[in-house]
Amino acid sequence: MKKLNTRTKLCYATGNLGYGTISQTMTTFIMFFGTSVLGIKGSLVGLCVAISAFWDGLSDPIVGYISDLTRSKFWGKRLGYLFFGTLGIVIFNVLLWSVPTKFSELGKFFWLLVMLISLETANTCFATPYVALGIDIAPGYNEQSTLQGYKTVFFIIGMVLPSVLMMIFMPSGNDAMAQLSQDGYIYIAYVTSTLSLICGLVCVFGTYKRVKSLPNYKTIKREKNAFFKIFYNFFLTLKRRNYGAIIISYSVALISAAFLTSVGMHLFTYSFHFNTTQIPIVMTCLFIGAIASQPFWIYLSKRIDKKPALKWSYFVILIGIFFTFWIFVFREQLGVNVTFWLVLPCIIFCGFGTGALYSLPMSMFADNVTMDKIKTGENNSATYSGYMTFAYNIANSFALLVIGVLLDLIKFDPTSPVQALKVQNYLGFLVFGGCAISIALAMMILSRYNLKRSDILKEQLISRQKNKK
Repeated sequence: MKKLNTRTKLCYATGNLGYGTISQTMTTFIMFFGTSVLGIKGSLVGLCVAISAFWDGLSDPIVGYISDLTRSKFWGKRLGYLFFGTLGIVIFNVLLWSVPTKFSELGKFFWLLVMLISLETANTCFATPYVALGIDIAPGYNEQSTLQGYKTVFFIIGMVLPSVLMMIFMPSGNDAMAQLSQDGYIYIAYVTSTLSLICGLVCVFGTYKRVKSLPNYKTIKREKNAFFKIFYNFFLTLKRRNYGAIIISYSVALISAAFLTSVGMHLFTYSFHFNTTQIPIVMTCLFIGAIASQPFWIYLSKRIDKKPALKWSYFVILIGIFFTFWIFVFREQLGVNVTFWLVLPCIIFCGFGTGALYSLPMSMFADNVTMDKIKTGENNSATYSGYMTFAYNIANSFALLVIGVLLDLIKFDPTSPVQALKVQNYLGFLVFGGCAISIALAMMILSRYNLKRSDILKEQLISRQKNKK
């Protein structure tokens, strides 16, 4: 197969820009929106988000399996799901933030629940085949790392955009609590849905030619009791050393993102007392660090291999968390403005480490899938990709449920614009403690992973020699 050209890489990665923007908008704002804007109890919002995340995880391997079975002459195995998934994302993203304020608390809860489930279903139809498409079009070891780097940069740009849009549609001016108005979230939804539509179409039609040139791997056979076997095979996959290590460590590591994104708005608003200009700047610095780090992590992974590079990224994140926590402890003595400027370099440092989490684990996972494709001749990329996201979403749904309950336990009052000092402190312990513990556990689990570059290159050489014969 010919090497992947830059144009196709960019078109593929553009899909992650639209998807990343929608996902980050939801994960960053939904807990704060549900509690502080709509006035719903934290435990109810946590339950709502947890149920939708659980459904998202449950549907991932199912959609992945269906995608692997697909034999469309026009769309191939993946592109049709990306196209129709994009349309669903565009519609349900707008509806999610348009909750009628006249509804009762229970009515608002059910609106959020239905729209979140609908949006997560559309996300699954796009995201799982999208990940598999990347594995299909770039089977080389180093080429996969490069493609994941492109994809990660676009995803992180998408993660920055909600913060930029927050500054545009929720200007603080004389109102330091402008983030409590629903109108700003609705305007952001219009912009992000439009962007998602454009990016989805570019991804689909920009990779169409490459998809048409892919080799004809054997299509998996439809089995009896297939959906039961999907989840049975998931547990069998986890028992395989390298699959289990990378899937579980990745899922546990990204629990830190659940703590930061779902409680981060609460922390910056009520504990640090940042306004709607300062909060987006802080979040943008996190993503700037992640984007700037991509060339470094790609270089380091080629130099010392992917697993050691990923472990170094965990150390960087933990150091950043440590220093940010101590700034939090002395925030009252430092004052808001001094605290803000001290937090920024620490957040950039955390972002630099976080950058590896968005590229290296997926690249390592793709290596394992490629090994299976070489050995069996079957293309199960989407099914395995579904397993990856299923595990992450199950872990994420549990974390979000716990976070919602903890917000109630620490006596967070969603109806009050000011929180007691004790509640402010608990918010900090919740964010920093949750992030640090999840990263430390992920590092321990990753130690079981033992697939190396030499193993992949050796298997590919054997495969080429067989094909010549």
